[in-house]
Amino acid sequence: MPSFNQHDLNGFVGKHLVYTYDNGWNYEIYIKNAKTIDYRIHSGIVGNRWVKDQLVYLVRIASEVYKVSWTEPTGTDVSLSINLSERIFHGTIFFPRWVINNPEKTVCFQNDHIAEMEAYREAGPAYPTEVIDEFATITFIRDCGENDDSVINCPANELPADFPNNL
Repeated sequence: MPSFNQHDLNGFVGKHLVYTYDNGWNYEIYIKNAKTIDYRIHSGIVGNRWVKDQLVYLVRIASEVYKVSWTEPTGTDVSLSINLSERIFHGTIFFPRWVINNPEKTVCFQNDHIAEMEAYREAGPAYPTEVIDEFATITFIRDCGENDDSVINCPANELPADFPNNL
């Protein structure tokens, strides 16, 4: 039996995190509630993409360690392990081939283009899948409470130059 309550997500829900993968890609995630996240991509092959209300699977796997997993309308699968006490992430992203071939098609506010993303996914190609398996360092953490739509509300290129230091 674990020494923590596996179903208690209170230490994670409402967290806003900025993190940088070892490959240099910079991302941001807001754990909006126990079922959805908002995220924004600052750099990498799909830099400036942002998403609100992405449905996720969220679990607690140790005292301050959580896993968030989801499938995007693009067909991209993501699984993140987040260790808050060590300020470290491990992310695995499974990009379908069409995203790798044409990443610019996904650089948008996804919520306004879901049907388009699904059409691209269906047109493919899906394979061979490109797997990005990287560690990341959490560079910023704050508590914002649940369901705050102001946390991630614009693309990365509209943020102040000193983000997130200006929050």
